[in-house]
Amino acid sequence: MSTIALGLIAAFCWGFHDICVRFLSQKTPISACIITVLTTGLLFHLGLMTFTAGFVPLPANVIWMSLGAGVFFVLATFGLYLAFERGPVRLVAPLIAGYPILSVALAVASGIPISALQWIAVTAIVLGVAAVAALSDTSADDAPPKGRTIFYALASAGGFAGTFALGQHAAELGGEMPTTLVTRILAVGLTITILLAFKLPFWPGRNALPLLIAMGVADGIALLSVLSAGSKPDPQYAAVTSSMFGLLTILLAWLFLKEKMSLPQWVGCIIAFCGVGYLSL
Repeated sequence: MSTIALGLIAAFCWGFHDICVRFLSQKTPISACIITVLTTGLLFHLGLMTFTAGFVPLPANVIWMSLGAGVFFVLATFGLYLAFERGPVRLVAPLIAGYPILSVALAVASGIPISALQWIAVTAIVLGVAAVAALSDTSADDAPPKGRTIFYALASAGGFAGTFALGQHAAELGGEMPTTLVTRILAVGLTITILLAFKLPFWPGRNALPLLIAMGVADGIALLSVLSAGSKPDPQYAAVTSSMFGLLTILLAWLFLKEKMSLPQWVGCIIAFCGVGYLSL
């Protein structure tokens, strides 16, 4: 499977994850959502590894890279939830959607050549996703001061870029299944530590649990898909196409929830998919 296809699988899974958040964010504590989703993702991954006999020893350097990816993943997750909690979407979404630029820049820094047309395609995807997400926010409600919101959004973008860079390199050296397991164990352990330190709630409530479990499985598939690209050519493009989850969230809302999409949003979709089409050539 190509890196583009793996990234699109991740985008659909995270798009489903995000649309579910709409039903939970107003009545379920964010901390409980995060720990339930991450724990479910870990259990799902353990089940996959048991079924595929994927338990193999890892060299120390690969373990350290996988642990680093776990730290970045927690940063990305908390940053995303906190930024969207504060809003507005038109500010937060474009900032988080910019993480593919960081992913490609890190690939260039590691010696991978990126042509001018590939840069244009990546930029088209980022701008298309950002435009669709930003235009979806029509609220006129007062938002909290923007400084902290921008910080959370940029932290999330950097967290995603760091997760994919370290996680893909670890997967290339040690295999995606065992390295992703280390990343997920660290993410769950660090999240539990944060929740205990700040005395945040763990239990989301029985009504929210089924949807959160579905979100955790989707998150497990998404992260594994992006990190699996580490053993394939141009793994950075899996991170790029996975960033379309925000756009796909809005398309899913249009398809299933009958939410309206404006002409400029459709133009943004076309621009983003044209970028994906060029990268897949």
